[in-house]
Amino acid sequence: MSDQPVRFSVLQRILHWLIAIMVLAMLFIGVAMVSIVGPAFITLVDIHKPLGVAIFALVLIRLVVRLRRGAPPLPADLSPVQSTAAHLSHLLLYALLVLMPLIGWGMLSAGGYPVVLSSGVQLPSILPHLDWLHADLRRAHTLLAYLLFAVILMHVAAALFHGVIRRDGVLESMASVKRGRFG
Repeated sequence: MSDQPVRFSVLQRILHWLIAIMVLAMLFIGVAMVSIVGPAFITLVDIHKPLGVAIFALVLIRLVVRLRRGAPPLPADLSPVQSTAAHLSHLLLYALLVLMPLIGWGMLSAGGYPVVLSSGVQLPSILPHLDWLHADLRRAHTLLAYLLFAVILMHVAAALFHGVIRRDGVLESMASVKRGRFG
């Protein structure tokens, strides 16, 4: 009998879906931020910063849980290319989910902007105030956001491929409810 789980744990599934909702909200907020001027911009920035910190914290928790609890195995009949692509895409997704908030925090630090989580709670600056660094990190943050969006689209497409076409249990391993045997 294998020690590998058939499904992700309840905690892993909750973290996955919570982070997914937060990241999608963050991507839409980011797009709105670059296209809006006026008071709405400040409101979006005030949401964007603590949401980024929350995502960062939850991703770190998720990584620890993943390392401790593992993951269900991929279907044995996947080709080596598909298996490698799945592993690499998950590594890229985790890397982006860690890097995006760190680069955002560094960008704000380099720009001299505080990262305020709530009234009276502010993160320390992690980089010196340098305008050129702020500009470079802003470009990196934007480019990585586009890459994250593309990786998320591929992730969703792969999940739907496994759930709708292959019906091999991969989607169900992260779904919140277990499908019936013949469903």
